[in-house]
Order: sequence, then C-alpha cells, then structure tokens
Amino acid sequence: MSSLNKILLSIVVLIVLTTHVFAVKPAFYYQIKIYHFKTAAQENTIDAYLKSAYLPALHRSGIKDVGVFKPILQDTSDRVIYVFIPLKKLIDLDKTQVSMGKDGAYVESGKPYLEAPYNDAPYTRIESILLKAFAAMPEYALPKLTTPKNERVYELRSYEASTEGLSLNKIEMFNDYEVDIFSKLNFNAVFYGQVISGSKMPNLMYLTTFNNKADRDSHWAAFGPEYKKISGLPQYQHNVSKNVTLFLYPADYSDI
Repeated sequence: MSSLNKILLSIVVLIVLTTHVFAVKPAFYYQIKIYHFKTAAQENTIDAYLKSAYLPALHRSGIKDVGVFKPILQDTSDRVIYVFIPLKKLIDLDKTQVSMGKDGAYVESGKPYLEAPYNDAPYTRIESILLKAFAAMPEYALPKLTTPKNERVYELRSYEASTEGLSLNKIEMFNDYEVDIFSKLNFNAVFYGQVISGSKMPNLMYLTTFNNKADRDSHWAAFGPEYKKISGLPQYQHNVSKNVTLFLYPADYSDI
C-alpha cells in the first residue's frame, strides 16, 4: 500500500471514529412525581388537574410524552398516582416550572387544584424522584402494545444497593448485559435510570410494559435462562440489597 493510500485510509478511519463519538446521544433526565392521597374525591381532583391542566401545559412547554400510572392494587392507607416526565436536559425541570407560571390556560384550567383550600387539599404529600438515563438506553421509548390501557401491566422496579459503588456496579451490569437482554426479548422498556435525587439512595429504577399479566409472566420466564448466564459472574455479586416491584397501569389520558 502506497504512502498516499495509507494516509487516505487513516483519514477515513478517523472520520468514522469521530462520527461514532459525536453520534452518542446525551442522556435524558426523568422526574417521577408521586401524588399521595387518601380519598376518591382527592383522586378525582388530581386526575382532572393532570388531564386538563398539567399534561397540556407540559406539552406546550415542549415535553411531548408524559406518563400517568396507577397501581393495579392500591394501598388503601396510602393511595398513589405516578407521573413520569422525560427531560432532555436537567435545566428543563426549572424551565417548565417557569413556563407554567406564565401559562394562562394552565392557571385557569388548574384552578380547582391550584387554589384548593388548606383544609381540603387534593393530596397528602407529593414525592419527587430524579433520574439520569442509562448509557445503554439514553432516551425513553413508547410501549408497542396492542391491548387497551386498562388491561396493561406496567412493571416499575427499584433496585437499591448497600453502597454507591455497588449501585454503579449494577448499572454497569445493565449497560453491558441486561438492557440488551430486555431488548432482545421485547420487554418494551420505557426507561432505565439512576436515581440522582430521592428519598431512597443509592438506587436505580426501570419500567417495563406488557399487554397483560400473562404476557408479563411469559416474558420473565424467558428472561431467567438469559440472566443466569451473567448473574453468576464474580464481578456482579451483592449489587442489589432490596428489590421493590410495583405493578401499574396507565391512566386513560396518559401519553405512555
């Protein structure tokens, strides 16, 4: 090979490598808001606010898809609604708050909720969790399901770890192996994320979606043999101290 050809080949390789580097997508950030409430009246107020005021305002601010999920089996002592908000940049969390404050349609539509009296609040508390998307899936995805929303099973899992290092080790395990397995088996994952702010840390969370419970069970049955190939690797031991699994379904007005 001539010197000129070698130079040209080196340039081509450099261009390919540079293109690959710049093609890496930046990670999304996610906010999960959890509305805690006790009564059906409170639930109706929250639903009306989310459907008619909050989600439309987020759409106008540039956030296209917002998820609203409810437990399939509610804890009657502490009922909850989950709201999943994807953000391209962390600063967008502040920007949406500012834009909603200036959004007349939001303020008007949300009055029953926003101006509720102190002795008739629409919720008991609001909890917020911030996450950063995993490198293996830097953007959220919409489920590709065929059943009506009220028949679906959305599985929200939370994996706590004893230390930050072990949590990062589990995230590495996801990035190197588990996300790929979930993808190959069509688990219809919406997101995988590292909790960067929340009441239970260190922690990671992810959401997979299914047409129904039978669909969910068959997917996990297929996952087992694939997971066994990596779960015994010495570098991935003791990296989950607590697994919290929640079964949810999307509200009829949810975008996800």
